[in-house]
Amino acid sequence: MNGQKRSDIKPGLTVLIVLKQDQRTGKLTRGVVKDILTKSPNHPHGIKVRLENGQVGRVKEIVD
Repeated sequence: MNGQKRSDIKPGLTVLIVLKQDQRTGKLTRGVVKDILTKSPNHPHGIKVRLENGQVGRVKEIVD
């Protein structure tokens, strides 16, 4: 499942995100969603979230 729909993402889900500094390389970072930062119901580049470790990025894939 990709991370373009806000309704698919809930706090506590494990996701793969791309951090701002990794957008050129496409390197993915795994973590657990703490907050959903995107207000719109969907976003073509992925919903922006904050992970429990404080990192912020756009969801590329939902793991669980």
